[in-house]
Amino acid sequence: MTASPPSSSIRPEPATTRLDRMLTGTDVGSVFVSNYPPYSFWRAEQVPGAEAVLDSPADGAPPDLGLYLHIPFCRKRCKFCYFRVYVDRNAADIRRYLDALGREIETYSRRPRIAGRPLRFVYFGGGTPSYISARDLRSLAARARAAIPWDEADEIAFECEPGTLTEAKVAAIAEIGVTRLSLGVEHLNDDVLRENGRAHVSREVYRSMPWIRAAGFRQVNVDLMAGLVSDSWESWRDTVERAVDLDADSVTIYQMELPYNTVYSKAISEGRRRELILADWRTKREWHAHAIETLTAAGYEQTSAYTLVRKGRPSEFVYRDALWRGSDMIGAGVSSISHVGGVHFQNADSWEEYLGALDEDRLPTGRALPTTAAQRLVREMILQLKLGRIRPATFQAKFGVDVLAEFESAWESLEDEGMLTRGPDEVRLTPEGLLRVDQLLPLFYAPEFRNARYT
Repeated sequence: MTASPPSSSIRPEPATTRLDRMLTGTDVGSVFVSNYPPYSFWRAEQVPGAEAVLDSPADGAPPDLGLYLHIPFCRKRCKFCYFRVYVDRNAADIRRYLDALGREIETYSRRPRIAGRPLRFVYFGGGTPSYISARDLRSLAARARAAIPWDEADEIAFECEPGTLTEAKVAAIAEIGVTRLSLGVEHLNDDVLRENGRAHVSREVYRSMPWIRAAGFRQVNVDLMAGLVSDSWESWRDTVERAVDLDADSVTIYQMELPYNTVYSKAISEGRRRELILADWRTKREWHAHAIETLTAAGYEQTSAYTLVRKGRPSEFVYRDALWRGSDMIGAGVSSISHVGGVHFQNADSWEEYLGALDEDRLPTGRALPTTAAQRLVREMILQLKLGRIRPATFQAKFGVDVLAEFESAWESLEDEGMLTRGPDEVRLTPEGLLRVDQLLPLFYAPEFRNARYT
């Protein structure tokens, strides 16, 4: 199996031009890379390809299988949020949605490609999974587990917003088998949280931590975000120091971006950028680097571009690692994304379309893209680069491609810029390369996907 056309035939953009652009202000558009090819190339007319793969049992042993459940409800919509979320749904709406979510999972469980396969990982994402009641959470989990058992799964991950937690709800989250709880702290300065539209304030973080520790989750993660609007060196330093004191098993740090459909992006498009105290990319990388240095000094070690793990604590993140190595995943819920048998597909992104499809007893798939072997190679390689290093032998064994030769000009350019080092056995990003990794990855895209809208 070979990749075609060879990317090494495409000369990268001159280093000085690209690096200069990375130092400019935060513009509207997606930066964080979560998939490949870009979503903007997925099409409704390709949905039959998704149906076909679901109706075809895998040839040979299939890859690991995971399940993502999208809970799209929030107390407030953050001003930087671009996910499909709802802040105006009542209890009846929520239960209607959760019933549809259960029916969707049951429908998948009967398709030949999925039937009888165990789950290696489950991820409750959002929105805010912890928004729903403990009763509804138990009911959803029982229904999903009955359809596709997860008793033998290596990881059940669950996202929480601190202000939605009570001691009883934390107990319910533990009861359904969650092993990795991720707390969306983002920042620990209340003025910054309020400016960015976060529903919680810092006291709710401190209130919930004793309940979380008492519940005995195998791994507790805290999310932080560098570059929130109105942040400063003073407030960021204080947040990082206070995050160390939370003593989470892992801390994940993102750099804020402004995709097209956020409240802040709309303000910028309307000419109100000057109203926003908005850090540029250089500053965000400096804040991110400060957090890494501080956490490392406090006993954490970096395991990816974003995540640091307390030494001696559980360090696995099965959901991330499985996806980045080509596992299958069913994404259930409005706008959710699936990857099965080399086909990407996404559910309808509106409430009415999603629920309407399931009311008609059909999957709510909205768009899809069957991928080539070359595209799957690039996808896995660029995502694994976010871990900080790749081993070329891994891709030679799986795809029959020498990635060092295939992408020679890209490696050479990034090495010249000080973004990575390379040898026959390993390519390793430098600390500076890790801080910029999402801005570097498009260098490996096929020509038709470069400079195109990501979403």
